[in-house]
Amino acid sequence: MTSNPLVGRVKEMKRLRKALTDAPAAVLVGGEAGIGKTRLVREFGAQAGVRVLSGGCVELGSDGLPFAPFSAALRSLVREIGADGVRELLPGASGLARLLPEFGDADVTTVESRARLFELVLTLLERLAPMVLVVEDAHWADKSSRDLLEFLIRNLGGQVLVVVTFRSDALDRGHPLRPLLAELARVDMVDRIDLRRFTRAETRRLLHQVLGRGPEERITDQVFARSEGNPLFAEALAEIGGRMLPDSLRDLLLVSFQKLPEETQELLRVAAAGGTRFEHELLSAVVGMDDAELSRCVRPAVAANVLSVDGDGYAFRHALIREAVYDDLLPGELSRLHRRYAEALTERPALVAPGRAAGERAYHWYAAHELAKALESAWEAGEEAIRQFAHAEALRMLERVLELWDRVPEADRIGVRHFEVLSRAVELARFAGEDARGVKLATEALKEAETPAERASLLGMRGWLLYDQNRPEGFDDLRDTIDMLPDENVARARALAMLAVNLSKLAGRGPEARAAAEEALVVARKIGDATAEASALITLAVRSAEPDEERMRQLDAIEPLICHIEDYDEVLRLELARSHVLEGMGRHEDAIRVARLGVAKAKKFGLMRTTGTVLGINMAEPMVALGRWPEALEIIALALERRPLRRHEGGLRFLAATIHIARGDLDRAAADLAAAWEVCAMGRLRRSEEHLPLIHTEILMRLAEGRPDLALAAAEPLRTHADMSDEARYTWPGLAAVASACTNAGEFAPYAARAASLEVRGCLQQAHRLTFDAHAARIRGEEPDWDSVRKAWEELSHPYDLAKALYHSAEHAAANGSRDQALAWLEESVELAAPLGAAPLLARVQSLRSRLGTAAPAHGLTPRELEVLRELASGRPNREIAETLFISAKTVSVHVSSILTKLGTATRGQAAARARQLGILSELDGIFNS
Repeated sequence: MTSNPLVGRVKEMKRLRKALTDAPAAVLVGGEAGIGKTRLVREFGAQAGVRVLSGGCVELGSDGLPFAPFSAALRSLVREIGADGVRELLPGASGLARLLPEFGDADVTTVESRARLFELVLTLLERLAPMVLVVEDAHWADKSSRDLLEFLIRNLGGQVLVVVTFRSDALDRGHPLRPLLAELARVDMVDRIDLRRFTRAETRRLLHQVLGRGPEERITDQVFARSEGNPLFAEALAEIGGRMLPDSLRDLLLVSFQKLPEETQELLRVAAAGGTRFEHELLSAVVGMDDAELSRCVRPAVAANVLSVDGDGYAFRHALIREAVYDDLLPGELSRLHRRYAEALTERPALVAPGRAAGERAYHWYAAHELAKALESAWEAGEEAIRQFAHAEALRMLERVLELWDRVPEADRIGVRHFEVLSRAVELARFAGEDARGVKLATEALKEAETPAERASLLGMRGWLLYDQNRPEGFDDLRDTIDMLPDENVARARALAMLAVNLSKLAGRGPEARAAAEEALVVARKIGDATAEASALITLAVRSAEPDEERMRQLDAIEPLICHIEDYDEVLRLELARSHVLEGMGRHEDAIRVARLGVAKAKKFGLMRTTGTVLGINMAEPMVALGRWPEALEIIALALERRPLRRHEGGLRFLAATIHIARGDLDRAAADLAAAWEVCAMGRLRRSEEHLPLIHTEILMRLAEGRPDLALAAAEPLRTHADMSDEARYTWPGLAAVASACTNAGEFAPYAARAASLEVRGCLQQAHRLTFDAHAARIRGEEPDWDSVRKAWEELSHPYDLAKALYHSAEHAAANGSRDQALAWLEESVELAAPLGAAPLLARVQSLRSRLGTAAPAHGLTPRELEVLRELASGRPNREIAETLFISAKTVSVHVSSILTKLGTATRGQAAARARQLGILSELDGIFNS
């Protein structure tokens, strides 16, 4: 088994573990070739903590090697315990001779001998329990193996789990395994897992393992696009560096294709020139067949799972199958086929879905080397993509126009200058989140600008793109834009508003940002430009020193302007500002609601990769506060999948790190934190909402590692005033965290001074201030007011912060001899922390309980469950635990299930690990060894 950790498959692994806990059970694991079925079950077997027997079916047809997987499984058992060991477990083991010659000569097969064999295998498995039987490649299973498999699954008893893997792409409509799978799916104890393809993020992690380093984004994009997330294909493509498919992979891909009738193969070669997906009517027009004839030729490919029906057309089951077929075409054939596709789409654009004809024509004319027609079609396709808010596709089409411009005589036949194509491409790059490409395009376009207005427009867009890269040169571009335009000019008003937006979040730029916003507002109102006016008003409201309630009133007053705004990025910015202020007020549910509305608009406008990512952060942040950690992590994962701007990635990473720290998953936290710091180090610009929370997360990380000295070092930037927007909001959490690390007045003094100079705005900041003050009282030897802290976090519905406050309250009560009160607060803390999976906090609670000498069962476990847990953690199976404790194996099984539930784990191994983490085992060792 590979030593690399399993990528993805977290939910699938949980389902397998649950099935083992609930055994007897069976799990059917399906998926296409290369999807990772074998890797998943092997990883599960390595972690199961019980005996695992495996056997695979062999591709020799339905009459070959009867019972092959069961013979292989039995052979591995004989290697482990010997044939005599099997005979001790199963006195009638001679009946297994049909599976292995070690047990004698096989009898003549009769109905009775077959039934006896089935019963013997069933009895053997039950006597080996707890155990897992894995039957791999069941799509190749002979009839005898299928019959035995069905018998076992329907009759299993004891803690036996049967795991069956099969290739779903090998199951054509007449395959004998299909009816068996359908029958088994109706059995209560059977679960079915269909393995999906990897996401882009999972593919990237796989490439990191294969290459031994983080892959370039370009390589990740290429491999993910070609592999479509199939792990085996992704590994093969990574190893060849994106070149032609290796023969071994090509052979695997073409196995089913080469079994098709020749006329179907020829048809698929034509279809491959049309792309991975193609319309029925389009293919009919290209090949000149009527519907009936085309359907007759296509049907074998659908039956063999080479093609799948997709709406009104078909799709190759995998893009690499299409690529392998396409690569077999000769150059002359390719040109002719692409020309036929382009001509068909020119004559009848309705052969494809609305809005797609121009883009497909551009592709086919280009592949047919008809460059003039390719240029015209690409420009038309770009215009269509812009109308559909498909910014990335529009940018790709315009870059194709730019590529062809010098190769086509009279390229300006499309009715625009080369400069105009460049300018449109710059704007699209901004919307598509391609800031680096946008800067290059803008710099090129500036060489062709003919008027001050053209130059000013490009400088403004380049300034924004440079700001997104954390490069201060962007401000120079914006200032140059402002200086070269007349006072009362739309472009100048918007450039002023843009400058104000970018300055408003940076350290020491508050006065300049306000001045720019106020000037933009004056100009915008004079000339009647709603876009610049709304932008300036949003900036002034967000930057305002007024109470949050007043800031929200100011933002709500901007709503009437929205319907007049031309820049839909500004429409979304209002939702960003609202959700941002609501979160700062502690109105978490309202912040989520507003951010979610913004996300819906971002999807509509095609801005999910840019502004939509920030709105996602504004959804995840309140979810973290409310303890909705799985939801927050799901939003973060989806946002990262879209490859956001690097600075936005930093915000996503430190939010994820915060959750991982609280759960004790320090490896994942360290990876996310390192990625966030890497982003923060890019460029020279620092924003309050990105920089200060990262310092807070760093403090939490060092405390979790048991290094308060490093936590204090990480907190040093918080000692001084940074003059950032919302500085107090993002500084108070860090101050409260570092206060918990301080042990004496000398360490604490600079943070006390900083807190004294920092404003407190709203109930959320007040809760952090109260937490800080409680730690300050501890350091000074005074009475801490943990009652107020608990009340504050309870009113804000922060379960994790309240759980920590309850722990500190208990700690203080215990120090003052109030044992019963301390235990009561500890119990409340557990009730909040356990559902969150906050293992480090639970461990501290358990440690304090132990010090108090509580008789309360650890984590709700009964005395008998504690005894079972101790034996379980030593690796003993249920049978040995039963013998040790003089109880039945069935009773042990009931106790084990209860232990798993109470500890919030899925497997015995996880339960043992959680018990060690919580200090339960060390406490038990002390009791049993005393």
